[in-house]
Formats: sequence, C-alpha cells, structure tokens
Amino acid sequence: MIYLDTDYMAGAHPEVLAALNKTNMQHTPGYGDDEFTSLAEKKILEACNIPDGKVFFLVGGTQTNATVIDRILDRNDGVIAADTSHINVHEAGAIEAWGHKILTLPNHDGKLRANEIRDFIAEFYNDETYPHMVRPGMVYISFSTELGTIYSKSELLDIRKVCDEFNIPLYADGARLAYGLNAVGCDITLPELANICDVFYIGGTKCGTLFGEAVVTRHPDLLPRFISVMKLHGALLAKGRLLGIQFLTLFTDGLYDRIGKYGVELAMELKNLLLSKGFRQFINSPTNQQFFELPNPVIEKLRENVSFELWGAPGDKASKVRFVTSWSTPSNLISELEKYL
Repeated sequence: MIYLDTDYMAGAHPEVLAALNKTNMQHTPGYGDDEFTSLAEKKILEACNIPDGKVFFLVGGTQTNATVIDRILDRNDGVIAADTSHINVHEAGAIEAWGHKILTLPNHDGKLRANEIRDFIAEFYNDETYPHMVRPGMVYISFSTELGTIYSKSELLDIRKVCDEFNIPLYADGARLAYGLNAVGCDITLPELANICDVFYIGGTKCGTLFGEAVVTRHPDLLPRFISVMKLHGALLAKGRLLGIQFLTLFTDGLYDRIGKYGVELAMELKNLLLSKGFRQFINSPTNQQFFELPNPVIEKLRENVSFELWGAPGDKASKVRFVTSWSTPSNLISELEKYL
C-alpha cells in the first residue's frame, strides 16, 4: 500500500530517531531546562537570524495555535483568519474554547489579502458600536496554507504593513513550513519570514519529528510568562528534552531543508504524472499537498493500492482528492503509482 493521506503517518526521520535513541538513557532536567533544548533554541535563532528572539517547544499544532493565540489576545479579542484556515476548519473549536472568536475573511487560493484585512479592521473602528463587538486583535496565516499554496514575499509585506497600521501582531502557522519554504516559486527565506512575522512556529510533526512544534518570536514581550501559559494549556512537556533533541537534529546539517525539498520534489513528480494522464487540478499547489479531481471509478481502483483522502463530499461522477507526500514517501512513488492509474 502507498500512503499519501497526510505527512505525519510515519514515525520520525531516521536521523531524529537515532538521536533520540542515542540520548535515551541520559538524565536531564525537565520542562526544557536541559542542554539539548538550549542548543536547539540557539540553532533555530541562528537560522532565523534573530539572536534576541525566543523559542518555545510544544507538542502539536492545534495545541500550539490555541496557546499562542490565547496568550497574545485579550479575553475579548478575536483573530482574523481565512475561512479555509486550519484554526477555522480543522481544529474543532479549539480557539473559540479559550474565548476567542475567529473573524473569517474570504480565502483566495487559501490566502488572505492585505486590502481586505485593512477594510475589515477599518470598518470595525468606523462602527460607533465597536465597544460591543469582538476586536480584531491579530492576524493568523499559514505557510503553507490549508490548500497547499504559499504567500509571496510581497504579499506578506503587504499584510505586515496593515498589521503595523493597526498595531496588531502577525502570526504564522508553520505546520508545513519545511515544504512551504522549499515550494516551487517560493521567494522568501526563513530569516525573512522571521523578520516579517511577530510570532510563527516551525512545524516538526509533519516534517520529520515524532511530535513537536517550535514557536519562534522576535518579540519575546508578546509572549509574557509563556511557560506558565503553556502549563495552563497542558502544553508543557515534562520530558522537554525530547523536543529539544528532535529540533536540534532537524537544524543540524540542513536536515529540515532536505526534508522539505524531498517532499516537494516527489509532489511535483506526482503532479506531472496525474496531469499527463489527463486529470484536472482543482488547486494548483507548489508544495507537498496536491489536489485533483478524479473520476469515481478511478478513485475506487486506485484505493485498492493507494491510501489518500477525499477532499469534501464525493461527487456523482467525479470527486476531489488530496495526495500528500513527505520525507517518508518512497522514492519509487511514481513508478509504483503509475501501475494503478
């Protein structure tokens, strides 16, 4: 069986697993107060070129989004996000459960547009009754988006300008950051992203770790007493060194980039194969997520040997599907897949 459902189906990248095994019997302080976590933070800040920044390690993406957003916002604030965003569609109300409304705007291939963010916030303050309304207190984006697309550098700078106009922070969900930064046509680097966003996280769960996300900020004052808030959210791992070891490995010898490049390269080969067979894309993604519409008989035949997701409700004659590659996808994917098409 070929597994293309998502990018966290396998365990850990062999180099990460080897590092965990090598250090397994070492005794270290808990909650991230260990040398591995300290070194991982240093490596990440160097890679981001923000030496005065701060890194916090959490376990999963939904947990990370809920904890960061809850810390940044006041109790009566909301977060601006695309209607297709992960926090709005696939996090089971985790943000709302902590008292923060998601203020959705229409997506454009999964992305927000700066002018629409500006218009939304301006309209809020132009309403004389705004003290009775949920204040837009931050902007949430994903890199890459829920639809596998990426923001250009100019698009991000435009959103940054709007955030500066209204003095609100910009937060980026980087669950698939390795694949976003290595996407076809990506014109932004990790240091540039770190300089544009106030807070973002580097995804590990979908990019080579057993679990883990690294929250990065160039403005530590935006996350005051964050360790305490992590504890409040059940997000502070007692064996914190397990996170430190994994991210230290990801940011040694370019492993994080290698993982991203490999996943994207296979995704492009997959895209070209499906296009050559005459199948229609319904989203043109440059990352490791590929979205196609396939005839239902093709889907039924393919599912005998390939595991993948339907994207939404099935259609009468054809249905939308998503294929996702990762560091663990076999290198002979295309030759194997072609047998079943």
